Amino acid sequence: MSSSVVIRVDASLQMGSGHVMRCATLAEELRSRGAAVTFVCRELTGNYVDWLRTQQFEVLSLTAPICAVAEGAASSPAHLAWLGVPLEQELDEVRALLSPRQAADWIIVDHYALDARWEQAAKAFAARIMVIDDLADRAHDCSVLLDQNYYHDMQQRYDGLLPSACLRLLGPRHALLRSEFASWRARCGLRSAAAHRVLVFFGGVDADNYTAPAIAALARANRPELQVDVVIGMRHPARAAIEDACAQHGFTCHVQTSRMAELMAAADLAIGAGGTATWERCSLGLPTLTLCVADNQRQLVDDAAVGGLVYAPDIRLGVELEEALLLHYTALLDNPALRQCLSRQSHAIVDGRGTARVARKLGMGAIVLRKASEDDSADLMLWRNHESIRAVSRSSAPIALESHQRWLTALLTDPQRILMIGQQRNGQPVGVVRFDLLQDSAEVSIYLVPGTQQQGLGAELLASAEQWLRNMRADITTIRAEVLGDNQPSHRLFLTAGYVRNSTSYFKKVLQHD
Repeated sequence: MSSSVVIRVDASLQMGSGHVMRCATLAEELRSRGAAVTFVCRELTGNYVDWLRTQQFEVLSLTAPICAVAEGAASSPAHLAWLGVPLEQELDEVRALLSPRQAADWIIVDHYALDARWEQAAKAFAARIMVIDDLADRAHDCSVLLDQNYYHDMQQRYDGLLPSACLRLLGPRHALLRSEFASWRARCGLRSAAAHRVLVFFGGVDADNYTAPAIAALARANRPELQVDVVIGMRHPARAAIEDACAQHGFTCHVQTSRMAELMAAADLAIGAGGTATWERCSLGLPTLTLCVADNQRQLVDDAAVGGLVYAPDIRLGVELEEALLLHYTALLDNPALRQCLSRQSHAIVDGRGTARVARKLGMGAIVLRKASEDDSADLMLWRNHESIRAVSRSSAPIALESHQRWLTALLTDPQRILMIGQQRNGQPVGVVRFDLLQDSAEVSIYLVPGTQQQGLGAELLASAEQWLRNMRADITTIRAEVLGDNQPSHRLFLTAGYVRNSTSYFKKVLQHD
């Protein structure tokens, strides 16, 4: 049975397109795992409703604002005006849209203007709520909170703002990046001392047109040996002027490109704003001269700079911006050691697989489990006898056909043992999971099919197994695992999945959903 997800998010000239783009990235991942995703968006100036529909998502539209909304009172979100309408009207319209529909499994809300009051009302239309936030400036009533940014105090930022049982997904490990970033990351590696290509990108909207002074600064730097790529969104307010300037200076202008990961992977240096693009660049180890172009980016940019992830000098956004960009751009170009350090630090902190991690936390696995049968005997024996599997098994000796068949027949008829095959949604087998049950605990054994090279599949297989156990065996409260001392991949797998180590054993409490 597929899951249903509703995403409440907006884009506008004021707030930019970053919220919609990261939600679309998550939505695409959830859809690939079988979920039905619906967006709820207001018809604000600069919205991305039509774009979302071109991506084959259902979009329910909220009415365009008739008049401006005043900034919120002291007890309201600081960005309440970004909603475009009073909160009461927002809630009435959302109720009208969602009440006739079957309750969703999840509502995901990514909006600085919405807080616990909206989330409490939304519980009437969904089993669970996930909030995506960056600010930690208001209370939330949700099951999961995602803040993908790097902060020195990220473990404490939401203290007092969330329910005690809320799961916190914090830091760039959970950054919502499209799958192509992980693919290009595997190919591009760290940056060398030489610089041949520069990328300029200030977001999909760039309402204040920071792109123009960046182009002017690069032109004045007069480095003809460097190739310059400039990326802007389709609704950039100065699109024609930027295209003309790029043509004049021999730069390449890309409008609403689908090749962003490729362009970042090809670049040796970038100039851009804070926000989601920060983590895209970091995942590819791209050293970046980063500008804080909004107050809500300030701590993110400052803390990332202190952590050595970006180069973010104190640049005033005014008439002297072009001069400051010229100064710091040339300084970074002429300091290969600094660029290499930034590449190394940023590459280490963001691995590009955060979207899959978030999807797993929402209980939506990429792998489907089915119970094994006698028909799987030949495959199971072939996989189990592969040298890579025997090397990490309790017994490293090859298993004879007769012994294997006795073992399989006994296991399939034992109610306290469960053997399952993990498959991708196209039916391709990727791994084997076995649960040995004892009272209220289960010992898990897990391995990937030999030759399965795709990164992250071990975590996906384990997460799907845990979800199966929650759904099918509510009596199981603890999962245990035994790992050979020198099997480092398995140690990493269980540690990163939240298991607690006890010598070579692991255990994890099974948390049932509300």
